[in-house]
Amino acid sequence: MKKKFYITTTLPYVNAEPHLGFALEIVQADVIARHKTLEGFDVFFNFGTDEHGQKIYQAAQRAGKEPQKYCDEYATKFNSLKEALNLSYTNFIRTTDEHHIKAAQEFWKLCDENGDIYKKNYPVKYCVGCELEKTDSELINGRCPLHPDKDLEVREEENYFFKWSNYQQKLLDLYESQPDFVVPEKRFNEIKNFVRSGLQDFSISRLKEKMPWGVPVPGDPDHVMYVWFDALVNYISAIDWPNDLDKFESFWPAIQVAGKDNLRQQSAMWQTMLMSAGLKPSKQIWIHGFITNEGQKMSKSLGNVVNPLDLIKQYGTDAVRYYLLKYIHPFEDSNFTIESFKEVYNADLANGLGNLVSRTAQMIEQYLKGKVQISWEGIESHKKTAQFQEIKRLIEEYKFNFALQMVDVYINNSNQTIEATKPWKLWEEGKIDKVSFILSEVAGRILIIAEHLKPFVPFTAEKIIKQFTARKIKKEELLFPRI
Repeated sequence: MKKKFYITTTLPYVNAEPHLGFALEIVQADVIARHKTLEGFDVFFNFGTDEHGQKIYQAAQRAGKEPQKYCDEYATKFNSLKEALNLSYTNFIRTTDEHHIKAAQEFWKLCDENGDIYKKNYPVKYCVGCELEKTDSELINGRCPLHPDKDLEVREEENYFFKWSNYQQKLLDLYESQPDFVVPEKRFNEIKNFVRSGLQDFSISRLKEKMPWGVPVPGDPDHVMYVWFDALVNYISAIDWPNDLDKFESFWPAIQVAGKDNLRQQSAMWQTMLMSAGLKPSKQIWIHGFITNEGQKMSKSLGNVVNPLDLIKQYGTDAVRYYLLKYIHPFEDSNFTIESFKEVYNADLANGLGNLVSRTAQMIEQYLKGKVQISWEGIESHKKTAQFQEIKRLIEEYKFNFALQMVDVYINNSNQTIEATKPWKLWEEGKIDKVSFILSEVAGRILIIAEHLKPFVPFTAEKIIKQFTARKIKKEELLFPRI
């Protein structure tokens, strides 16, 4: 029986078009999912949409649409990323799915039975952008640092609360027992310091008369669940909790991928909710940075986002995947400009990989009538080398940029071999055996490169493998024509 592996992204809100920052998260998760599949795991890869809460309710009102119809339209747009980015996710969950709503209500009941839910009146400063309450220490000049363009709301109302204050030591014990629970270490230290400073109970409901778009609270028709409480449950409802506990237990716990602005919700709030419901915490939280533009964070609220679908239409799926994986740091903020994208495209893809594949195939077709003797034993034995294993290790540590840098070494060395040996000159001198030997070696290296590229740029890897394992190798359409 195959070993099980479960990876999930966060769920984007359906209040705007897909943006490059979320494309980064799901492409990174896709690399891990593909890598694990290639390693022989039975992979459950979860993606979907977060469809409740005030932000979405207000967006639907502004659009003059019923919330469900509004969500249906945007969920379709996010699901279209599967084809556009060549994603391998196996499950697309929506928090308006009936089975998710029932799971969220069952989860609430377990936390309530454990004594961790109570009702009280309270005043609070609330950021609609984050859909989170904010303490004064989190504000800069009285505003949320993530949404400085939005006024904070001061609210006083009766809500249900979760007893987060009961879980400080339990969280610290969890972190102590799993030293890689949050990656990278910088973010792990942030959340540990946050928890050490003390936890305050947080609101987990909203009055239905003020904000009706949410999951009904069990036994109280006047309240709907706070969006974070509802949405976080998707990680377990996706694998059929509580209906199919055998399936749930075979895949859980999961690797969760999240941006740094989700650190508190994913690595602290969600973990205590799981403890309250009597379930195991997630296996690991992996946190990435933001994509910036000229030093400013890209965000829907600031209006400076780049639509990945526009990039894909112009430059292709694998060009976008490649840039995100190699030139956007897997943990820290990274800058994106269309100028840097074009520069990378030409330097790495058109002149590097694309040129290597194109001219090698052309010389094999012209000088050797499309036939070479590739050493398949050599290719298989390469998989046991330190270099091959190092690239695997870097992928499993989410260091995609470094892994692709190592693949670059193979590409550059192969191009240098061609330049140094000059097969075209040897052919002119009638040294066909030498030409055959050199091009066979380079063709073998190209297949090794394609093996390494499978999780990163699967279309390109598949095309190369198909071309160089054909009975007759022909020069085909350029992989990456210069721009």
